[in-house]
Amino acid sequence: MDFHLGEELLEVQGLAQQIFADKATTDRLRAVETTESRVDDALWGELARAGLLGIAVPEEHDGAGLGLPGLCVVLEQQGRHVAPVPLWAAGVSGLLLADHGDATTRALLPGMADGSVRVTLALEEVAPATVSAPTTTAVRAGEDWLLTGEKVVVPAYDGATHVLVSATSEEGAGVFLLPTDADGLDWTATETTTRDRAGNLVLTEARATAVGTPGGPVLGSALRTATVALAAVQVGVAQGSLALAASYLSEREQFGRPLATFQAVQHQLADCYIDIDAMRVTLWQAVTSHDEPDADRAALVAKWWCDQAGLDVVHRVQHVHGGIGVDVDYPVHRYFLWGKQIASTLGGSAQALEDLGDVLAASEIAS
Repeated sequence: MDFHLGEELLEVQGLAQQIFADKATTDRLRAVETTESRVDDALWGELARAGLLGIAVPEEHDGAGLGLPGLCVVLEQQGRHVAPVPLWAAGVSGLLLADHGDATTRALLPGMADGSVRVTLALEEVAPATVSAPTTTAVRAGEDWLLTGEKVVVPAYDGATHVLVSATSEEGAGVFLLPTDADGLDWTATETTTRDRAGNLVLTEARATAVGTPGGPVLGSALRTATVALAAVQVGVAQGSLALAASYLSEREQFGRPLATFQAVQHQLADCYIDIDAMRVTLWQAVTSHDEPDADRAALVAKWWCDQAGLDVVHRVQHVHGGIGVDVDYPVHRYFLWGKQIASTLGGSAQALEDLGDVLAASEIAS
């Protein structure tokens, strides 16, 4: 298949690259890491003014209508610059509401496109719970639902106006929307590997609105879309870290020669290049298959590659930087932290491999 970007997506890519390169500088990243929210609100506003927050939102809701491909193009550029804005969670939330929401929930989409409304995702729980079988419960209360349970590592909850929560009802698992300041919500701040300020959430009969029908395809769609979105960020993280390594090794000398000319170093970077190429191919296979029968399989293949190979790349890059690789004043450590965090989100590579085995086994039985 041909995974080259079309003209429209290339323009989006160029615009996103320019904004992140201009705004997500090393000095700016250091400054944002000292703030309470750990979110670059100025960059968020710049992305909104450029129309990139609404890149995946349908045109009838004031977005660009480029769907998951447009979102992934922007997310890859974010990863290249490790820019501290909650794009993947907001983008996945917008796609979920556009595809499965009703008139009431879709009314949030114009605000999401202009940045005035921010929705985050509460999909993860403490093991042994898995993201596909949440232990948080949803009980019907008239037209609404009452949610009870605990969610962990909710990305960038501080500043979010709404949260999408996965929960299990008598009808099956689903996704539910409620304001972040609703009654029955108790938030506790926690710091992630990437130094982001995430939230642990306790829900006690919190009143929420169902997105779609519990027991239907909504949770599966949310997990699949989130998986692909995170893979896009990881591709950018890996590519950005490799570019930083190439620049450093071409300038740093040992025994009168640039480190980049040493064969052992070249082999390490060649392995990184091959891994990133595989990551990008599986990512775009998952993007193009998103609405096809093999969507789950393609998403899990991309997740395994981006979790496993993405972590390998940032490890190698950290290694070839030598002692400066552990100096937090030098930017390479951020790529390692981002790669590590993404590689463990939504279950990590081991869970992806197990889920992929289940999907392949079910397909074989069905045939």
